[in-house]
Amino acid sequence: MNLLEFLISNKKPILLDGAMGTQLAEAGLEMGGQTSISHPDTVLAIHRQYVECGVDVLITNTLTMNRVNIESHNIGVDVREVNLAGAKLARAAVRKGQYVLGDISSTGKMLKPYGDLLEEDAYAAFKEQAMILAEGGVDGFIIETMFDLREALCALRACKEASDLPVIASIAFNTVKNGGRTIMGNSAQDCGQALAKAGACAVGANCGSLDPFQMAEIVSKMREATSLPVLAQPNAGKPRFVENRTVFDMSPSDFAAGIYQCLQAGAGLIGGCCGTSPAHIKAIAELLREEIGQR
Repeated sequence: MNLLEFLISNKKPILLDGAMGTQLAEAGLEMGGQTSISHPDTVLAIHRQYVECGVDVLITNTLTMNRVNIESHNIGVDVREVNLAGAKLARAAVRKGQYVLGDISSTGKMLKPYGDLLEEDAYAAFKEQAMILAEGGVDGFIIETMFDLREALCALRACKEASDLPVIASIAFNTVKNGGRTIMGNSAQDCGQALAKAGACAVGANCGSLDPFQMAEIVSKMREATSLPVLAQPNAGKPRFVENRTVFDMSPSDFAAGIYQCLQAGAGLIGGCCGTSPAHIKAIAELLREEIGQR
């Protein structure tokens, strides 16, 4: 069964993994796809911890590994090498019946007229990354942590034209007020409708400035906007700044309670973003087993 068939036919919540970047930071390493090259054993070990939790889907360690972001931030890795490495490690970790999503996110620059990035240049970078990830053997793509609907649509179009693999599109929201808004002012309803119309196989929300309970409100609004499956991947609570570093300190049990609210609001795919760990994902798996009789 391919990933799209799994998404369509599965009647129970689909469990995705948790954070990679903050787990790497906990290990004393630099956050980012470059660790797939510099410390592949650590990346593989984190993937395998999530596999042990019983996830349905792993996400590659390739979040912002597009050419624009790599070059503008002087990351010093080859686009092809780092994306193939990310795909290879996730592929090596999964077991039969588990799937791999190629992770694609922002260029780190704003599109014109708000910034200096041309949409065609963003599109070219996204398409290049998607083609490499597809070559690396991913089962589909996830476009996530997008703060600008225009950029998300650009990435979605690039993925659709690079491959026939399914694409999940997820937006980062800054507030639940006024219908749920990104920092660019895009509403949850507009995001859900536009991404569905552009060909996403699932839409949703991740990261941003919301806790899991607030994300349930975004899920509800997206559920009203589209019949597609809705994804919820919140952070482990709202980010706090402690001694010049960002901290996410929601406990696994509280996080799972928030995820339960997301499920009640209509989420069909669930997982974790910044600050979440295998313990948080295990808590969700236990919730699914206890509340829904799953796994």
